[in-house]
Amino acid sequence: MGKEDKPVPLFPLVLKSSIVGGALLYAVIIFGEAVLNRIFHVELYSLRVAGGIVLSTVGFQALRTGMFFGQENHSRFVDLAIVPLACPMIAGPASMTAVITLSIETGVPSTLIAVSIALALNLAIMAFSGPITSVLSRYNVLGAFIRLTGLIVMTIGVQMVFSGITGWLETAPI
Repeated sequence: MGKEDKPVPLFPLVLKSSIVGGALLYAVIIFGEAVLNRIFHVELYSLRVAGGIVLSTVGFQALRTGMFFGQENHSRFVDLAIVPLACPMIAGPASMTAVITLSIETGVPSTLIAVSIALALNLAIMAFSGPITSVLSRYNVLGAFIRLTGLIVMTIGVQMVFSGITGWLETAPI
């Protein structure tokens, strides 16, 4: 058994991905609107449409294949902490769109608190993902659960697209 074949402890991987994903989301909360509006001149409705398309694509992939991502694209297991766990799974286009929208609508402090709670819950669920997967696999429902989650994720993405289009129609000159 070579060095690459040794089992990797799950919690350090989960913790690293949560820290990196959280740092990305906090940066987006604080600087996201300013960067989009002042530097790139992107309106929030455009971000909603783009984020919705990306989220719908990810949801459709999970619905079609029964998995959100595969390890075959990564040379080492520990590489998963950054891509795809931290970004785009924790801090992806859809979550970045959501935190920018939330910070505009409710303010930065409440968004920071909400994201901190979400990150803590995500960390706990990811830390127990091994036992959760074992239970779901034992009852032969893991594939169905992933596909159902994919459908929900895809639906959220479609709703984001509709919200973006509605926002654009409300601001478009008639």
